[in-house]
Amino acid sequence: MVFLLRSFVRGPLEPYVLGFADELTRFGYTRCSLEQHVCFIAHLDRWLAAEQLGVGDLTAAVVEWYLGERRAAGYVNYRSVKAMRPLLAYLGELGVVATEEAVPVGPVSALLERYRCYLISERGLTADTARCYLDAIRPFVTSRLRAGELDLAGLTAADVTGFVLSACPGRAVGSAKLIVTTLRSLLRFLHIEGVIATPLATAVPSVAGCRLAAGRAAPGAGAGAAAPPVRQLRPTAPSRAAGLRDLVAAFPARVAGRRGRRAGAG
Repeated sequence: MVFLLRSFVRGPLEPYVLGFADELTRFGYTRCSLEQHVCFIAHLDRWLAAEQLGVGDLTAAVVEWYLGERRAAGYVNYRSVKAMRPLLAYLGELGVVATEEAVPVGPVSALLERYRCYLISERGLTADTARCYLDAIRPFVTSRLRAGELDLAGLTAADVTGFVLSACPGRAVGSAKLIVTTLRSLLRFLHIEGVIATPLATAVPSVAGCRLAAGRAAPGAGAGAAAPPVRQLRPTAPSRAAGLRDLVAAFPARVAGRRGRRAGAG
């Protein structure tokens, strides 16, 4: 492990990576999750070295600069401030980065952090599984942003089913089931915390095989909150009509060929 980490991180972050890995292990990160996070840190390490920046230069502005370049490079994970928070917290405890330069927490990240703590402490999920839940539900939470604030109190059953029907089609069944399961879990959490007055978990449609069954409307929901009709999650299998037409068109020629061979044989 020591050799692996040192071979990955050989720039400004090298003196801190082993201690940071121990910190992640203490927080319950699995080996796989730890390796992924260290790969992310290695990318940040190379970027700092290329820009001739040190660890002490990790201000809020520099963090946003780095994350913007990571997103522009096409990376699909570890591209938000949330991904940087464990490292910044660790470096802050060591006094390497100034505490006043801590990256401000937005409403989406703040809610997801509370939800993550709930999943680990109340539901008994591992840190790795909780991270999968957060990745799956982040688009839904982000969709509730209104002028920089989260609008969750006005959430309706129609909003819930509408999100599922827009997010799930085209996905593999396993991915769709994760979205549905996580959305139900989040809605239960929001109801427990008093963020939403109605228990909307029952409004989430269910995934059965490759079809999305319409869910029941939440208690107290109006007629306008009825769930949309059943919709296909996966694209329909390619039509065989063209292949059958080709077979039918070729059939007379094949029959004639067989008859010719039989006549010649006789």
